[in-house]
Amino acid sequence: MKHFFLILVFIGFQFGWAQSANPVSWNTEVNKVSDTEIELITTATIEEGWHMYSQLIGDEGPEATQFTYETVESFQLNGTTKEDKGMMVHDSIFEAKIRAFKNTATFVQHISLKDKNLKEVVGEVVFMVCNNKRCLPPKKETLKFTLTEKSQAAAATTAQDSTKEQEQKGLFTIFIIAFLSGFAALLTPCVFPMIPMTVSFFTKQSKTRAKGIRNAVLYGFFIVVIYVFLGAVVTWLFGASALNALSTNVWFNLIFFIILVVFAVSFLGAFEIVLPYSWANKVDRQADRGGIIGIFFMALALAIVSFSCTGPIVGTLLVEAASKGGIAPFVGMLGFSLALALPFALFAAFPGWLNSMPKSGGWLNTVKVFLGFLELALAFKFLSNADLVLQLHILQREVFLAIWIAIFGTLAFYLFGKIKLPHDSPETHISVGRLSMGLLVLAFTIYLIPGLWGARLQLISGFPPAMHYSESPYGVGYTKTGGGESVSTEIPEGAHLGPNDIIAFTDYEDGLAYAKKVKKPVLIDFTGYACVNCRKMEERVWSDPSVLSVLKSDIVLISLYVDDKRELPEGEEVVSEITGKKLKYIGQKWSEFQTLRYKANAQPFYVLMDLNEENLNAPVGYTPDIEEYLAWLKDGIGNFKK
Repeated sequence: MKHFFLILVFIGFQFGWAQSANPVSWNTEVNKVSDTEIELITTATIEEGWHMYSQLIGDEGPEATQFTYETVESFQLNGTTKEDKGMMVHDSIFEAKIRAFKNTATFVQHISLKDKNLKEVVGEVVFMVCNNKRCLPPKKETLKFTLTEKSQAAAATTAQDSTKEQEQKGLFTIFIIAFLSGFAALLTPCVFPMIPMTVSFFTKQSKTRAKGIRNAVLYGFFIVVIYVFLGAVVTWLFGASALNALSTNVWFNLIFFIILVVFAVSFLGAFEIVLPYSWANKVDRQADRGGIIGIFFMALALAIVSFSCTGPIVGTLLVEAASKGGIAPFVGMLGFSLALALPFALFAAFPGWLNSMPKSGGWLNTVKVFLGFLELALAFKFLSNADLVLQLHILQREVFLAIWIAIFGTLAFYLFGKIKLPHDSPETHISVGRLSMGLLVLAFTIYLIPGLWGARLQLISGFPPAMHYSESPYGVGYTKTGGGESVSTEIPEGAHLGPNDIIAFTDYEDGLAYAKKVKKPVLIDFTGYACVNCRKMEERVWSDPSVLSVLKSDIVLISLYVDDKRELPEGEEVVSEITGKKLKYIGQKWSEFQTLRYKANAQPFYVLMDLNEENLNAPVGYTPDIEEYLAWLKDGIGNFKK
């Protein structure tokens, strides 16, 4: 239908439609973005009464604007040509609302130079214009960008230095960096809850020390296999954003919630997870196969939770390795997974002593019950992730904390011997160790209670939903906090009050336009609703008065949620440059934006840039040190004021 209409337009033009001499004039310029990048800027000036169509319109209707650049070895394109936001106009010719430009339009293409002798870049633009009465057939214009000696020499020299550095950074170096990153991942808050699950699994499976060691080795092996394939292969097939998709996917979180609840109830003694008795003989003959399946499942659980909570390490490492091509992603993930697997395998190699205790060791069942309560508490974190991603506001902060208080309070009563479960042995007294653990659990339970009235609970920040995701964001009985800087009563269009009452935009173009209006630098916050370390930054670092003052008064905050499941508005759907598939959700758009422009896919990820979208300093990720983060902010703002 589209091509048929364009043919009619062309025929009508040939048979005497009056043509404006040239409704659109084109101008090109070159801008140095950094020492490694050049901006090719194309500006279209459109005559009054005419409009030109966006690059982002669908297949039905007029011809979309298209840019192409001659392919040479002297430079490489970085992403696609970006355009102004434009506007939705009612097109009387096509009888539809279509994204178009009036008066002026600006298009920007980033390139990386490889040849210091490159003097000119040549491109072409195909475009179509209409007014209220007629359309002109699509037209092609040649674009020439002359590189200044200063910008091209600096960029080319830096590019050559960078190339040499990359060549020197071989596979062995990648492996070492990945190996150290794996050890760093062990320090993330979501890995440690997996350790009790590992102990509980091998407690049930390992009857002897030898079998425990064998299972532990298999467990470590499966961790390596899963990370290499789930990381490198998934990235190769679906793009780096798939890593976040696994941890923020609603179905994945719901499935793991159900699985952990089933395991928890089993450990509490409600039932045993066993194969049907009719399979008993087969299980005896194929015991090794059954054990491997169970071990593989536990390794898979660790892999998924690790992707959810160690994104700043895994995502950055994987994107960097994938950008090198070849076997680099496999080598990187091999190094990372080996470092992650070794401590788990060594720890899991010695659970057999729990099952080797004398028959009077009824405390072994106490350990299993304790682990069951922990698994039950952890299960609700997965359910909370699903609720956060969908923004259903069912499992808000108060509800989540109430569930945890009930779970840990019940655990404390159990440890004090006030509650008996099916497999508990009769006891006339409790041990000092059990009493001590009961007191610790009780203290933790009491610590959680003020959270129902608005306490921040920094010891567990990142696990419960954020303060603003609650029934009473400012605490029970309050409508506004009194700390920090005062918040303007006038919220700009397109903005909202974000964490700690900071005015935040969730659309890049809206935020950038406001920053240009108020002449302030931009802080891009790549974040996620289910991102643990993002919440830790907001609750521990951003809430500090010195940091909060800067965030409220000296910058414009743009928070881009990479797990936002809202569908892209009609007319804004684009095809992924990474996967070739159509992007459906807003979060996918921001994830791809982060990956293509900043070569990173980890959250949180912070970028300070000026009004020309040039970085003011090097971007940073998770930075829990308040002084370090504040110094980074002041450094970027200082560069903006120069």
